Amino acid sequence: MNLSLMTLLQAQGAGQAGGGGLTMLLMLALIFVVMWLFMIRPQQKRQKELNAFRDSLKKGDKVVTVGGIYGTVLEVNDNKVMLEIDKDVRIKVDKASLVKDFSEAQQA
Repeated sequence: MNLSLMTLLQAQGAGQAGGGGLTMLLMLALIFVVMWLFMIRPQQKRQKELNAFRDSLKKGDKVVTVGGIYGTVLEVNDNKVMLEIDKDVRIKVDKASLVKDFSEAQQA
């Protein structure tokens, strides 16, 4: 009788350990889902908006670069943009360095 009781207790302990593993797996899955909702998804949304902004650049837009240089778009090429940062002061920058639009239409 003592042997059968020990076997029964060991079987119950093994069953609980298997359930604990499943619980741990579900918790890891839940953590991944929460991270995706709060970190990865918003970053992807911001990146899409930034790409749409860069693709819609046109002459006359007022923009700012990653380095903090404010300017007006004079010319847009495939991946380069000519900016006028002061009267008769022009620089050519990569499109990827533009981060914000300060045109009057955007501010209204």
